[in-house]
Amino acid sequence: MKNFLRKLTPDFLLNWYHFGWALLGAIVYRFPSKQLKVIGITGTNGKSTVVSLISQILEETGYRVASLSSIQFKIKDKIWPNTLKMTMPGRLKLQKFLRQAVRAGCQYAVLEVTSEGIKQHRHQFIDFGTALLTNLTAEHLESHGGFDNYRRAKGKLFQKIGHQGKTIVNLDDPSADYFLQFKAAEKYGYVMNQKDVVAGAFLFATPKGSPFRTRPLLRKGRDPQRQPLLVKRDAPRIIQARNCRVSRKGIGFSIEGVDFNLNLLGRFNIANALAAITIGLAEEIPLAKIKLALEKIKGLPGRLEIVIKEPYTVIVDYAHTPDALEKVYQMIREVFPGRLIGLLGAAGGGRDKWKRPQLGQIAEKYLDKIVITNEDPYDEEPRSIIDQVAAGLEQKQAQKVLDRRQAIRQALKIARAGDIVIITGKGCEPWICVANGKKMPWDDRQVVREEFGKIH
Repeated sequence: MKNFLRKLTPDFLLNWYHFGWALLGAIVYRFPSKQLKVIGITGTNGKSTVVSLISQILEETGYRVASLSSIQFKIKDKIWPNTLKMTMPGRLKLQKFLRQAVRAGCQYAVLEVTSEGIKQHRHQFIDFGTALLTNLTAEHLESHGGFDNYRRAKGKLFQKIGHQGKTIVNLDDPSADYFLQFKAAEKYGYVMNQKDVVAGAFLFATPKGSPFRTRPLLRKGRDPQRQPLLVKRDAPRIIQARNCRVSRKGIGFSIEGVDFNLNLLGRFNIANALAAITIGLAEEIPLAKIKLALEKIKGLPGRLEIVIKEPYTVIVDYAHTPDALEKVYQMIREVFPGRLIGLLGAAGGGRDKWKRPQLGQIAEKYLDKIVITNEDPYDEEPRSIIDQVAAGLEQKQAQKVLDRRQAIRQALKIARAGDIVIITGKGCEPWICVANGKKMPWDDRQVVREEFGKIH
């Protein structure tokens, strides 16, 4: 009934409805964000990881921090899981969370900000002091009506910063220039790709020894070695990772001679770490303290989490977009020997149907054995979703197993010593969402342990 009424309601009335709830929430809880330094993390992938990393940096520096992500809620030492099946809570819940953070004496609030949340005005009446973009790839295209609208929705977070706050952008992302155009008191960028940085280009009166550099503005058609170096007045200060390396033990890189060795897997986590490091530097935290904080992290729940190590490796990850899935598969191929067995699916509810065959194509490209199963079907027919993912396969055959537990068991039975089993789509999510708004308790990691125990 709720969905039926929503379809009948004109867009402008829904827009005012969501805005009204946002205003009401702020009034009821007395605009709590005005008493906090609020950092908003947006993008397609990596948001939860960056929230966790920057929270760790701030806490290790001595600040009292509240954080909110798709994984968990945290206010100082109190942690509880996010069981809402939505990253950003509703307007009242979000403002209540911020008020609780104020009462607990928090100085910072680090929030994961989604395009769907922005679309429903959940970001309104929150005084964001910093906005960061991790990356932008295709997602929620049907909901937003195309990629440009999706990007514009993300941009609304940056619009809120204005002349008082800070914006931070991943300069390796194709949409970087779009987000750098928004006004801010301070702009920062981070980069892994050396071609984006020319040594010797400094921003204004950058202190000696600062890791920040500016990106030069070069005249088109001119030899960059012979033309004068031009620097835009509002060019971002840039932090760059050098000597990047990945292995089965983690990732490493250096920034201005400070060497980082982190217990995180995958080259894309170098970018996530850079995002958190740049926020830390923007908050005037020394690199040495940032290094100390990040090197204490032992991994993140449901994000390339190794659940079983012997006789084969089983990894659980949240990846559910084509870009994220491909990066996960690439990472495993880069550092793990042995066959790669993958279990994947796709969410229902009419969400991003276009990506389903793409997920199948990516699986075929990287996996030796493929199991396609149920994920979060909502009100869609699960078998139809599985068939749409399988439609992307041209050469290889996939095993289609409707029951996710049985699918996990099947993937484990296929595996031999030295193989890698990668289970994607849910990470540490606590539910499977089925028809009529029902939720089934679930945890991929726990099911893996249970089924592994039955087999071995």
